[in-house]
Amino acid sequence: MKKIAVIGAGKWGQALAHALSQRCDVVITSRHRRDLPNFVSLEEALERDWIVMVISAQAVRGWLTEHRPFTERHRVMVASKGIDADTGAFMNEIFEEFVEPSRLSYVSGPSFAKEVMASLPTAVVVSSHNRLVAQEWADAFPDFMKTYTDTDVVGSEVGGAYKNVIAIAAGICEGLRLGSNAKAALVSRGLVEMARFGRHFGAKEETFLSLTGAGDLFLTANSPLSRNYRVGLGLAEGKSLERILEELGEVAEGIGTARALHKISVENDIYLPIANEVFEILGGKDVRQSLKDLLSHRRK
Repeated sequence: MKKIAVIGAGKWGQALAHALSQRCDVVITSRHRRDLPNFVSLEEALERDWIVMVISAQAVRGWLTEHRPFTERHRVMVASKGIDADTGAFMNEIFEEFVEPSRLSYVSGPSFAKEVMASLPTAVVVSSHNRLVAQEWADAFPDFMKTYTDTDVVGSEVGGAYKNVIAIAAGICEGLRLGSNAKAALVSRGLVEMARFGRHFGAKEETFLSLTGAGDLFLTANSPLSRNYRVGLGLAEGKSLERILEELGEVAEGIGTARALHKISVENDIYLPIANEVFEILGGKDVRQSLKDLLSHRRK
């Protein structure tokens, strides 16, 4: 039985702790004390060899720099999804500064925390440069979670981050009641845009037709269970971003990722119309004008 520690006790961290505890001995920790079963200190958590990282993507580099927690015995699975807004670095690029790549894995795919907590059927992908380590993590998941493995770490990272930005746009579209035709167009073109971005960084085309691409996107961009979708709904209602986040009470990774995608698109001349419109909206552009511009846009 693997002894696993989950670092990050938000809803996704709690859901992964619940799932992995069906077959493994699992503890959980976070920066602030939580009244949760098997909650331990960070020091006690790091005594375990198998670590799941579920802290906010925008906090990852700072946390790793502050703690420098991992040794050669640790096997780390990253469940944080996003791109660093300040540097444009993917999660794998940041973690590889602190952990040897062969000891790193990344979990992604369509998986709302609420449904995982209820032990409902779910499928995810564990990606790693080291397929043996990915399989060891896959074997730790319970029967209600079908788990695949692959080696396309970049594709997994892009899919898990990018879908949150498209989900904000989809929430806006829904909130403005633009109709099913518009939303289907937006989400499907979002998938094309995601794949274009991923190919630029060497991701495999087929990854974006799998659970980590289309699967995660279609889930996140079509349900109020998605935090990023709810951000879009709030923006469509004319709420300020500050008020939306206060009501949400949780991190919406698509906000920071939109900033990162805009930065990367400018620096690398990558055509990302949806991501860049979301960036403009988050910066204060009128949502109706933005969606109108996007849906009537012609590339020059």
